[in-house]
Amino acid sequence: MHRRRILWGTLSAIGAAFTASRANAATETPPPGKLKVVCHLDDLGKVNFVIGNIQNHLDGVGGPGNVTIALVVHGQALKAFRSAAANPDLTKHVRQLTTDGIELVACGNTMKSQNITADLLPGFVAAERGGMVRLAELQSQGYLYLRP
Repeated sequence: MHRRRILWGTLSAIGAAFTASRANAATETPPPGKLKVVCHLDDLGKVNFVIGNIQNHLDGVGGPGNVTIALVVHGQALKAFRSAAANPDLTKHVRQLTTDGIELVACGNTMKSQNITADLLPGFVAAERGGMVRLAELQSQGYLYLRP
């Protein structure tokens, strides 16, 4: 009887130690390496939400030097980034994202369909082959795909 208690106690202690080590491993930060993330935005109603998510991401990783982020915009969302229509807060945020090195991509197909030439906020580049093609290219380069 006494041996069973010792055996049971030992097994319980080993199990607890293993569980604790797994819990610690789950909360550790991943090995150093610069994440690459591409955000996909096509919903006009989510523009401010996505811009906020990008800023939160930058803040969460300690700044733009620790992550590479691209934002690919197409469809109705591109209307928010037209120079004449953009609100001052969005203009300010886009300027900061450009300063932080965020790649801002406008879908060339959407630009054609909405008759947008060069009247986007500064920092945007056109994806001449289309936003979806640019998304696929970035993913093939190891970017993690996020669609908030």
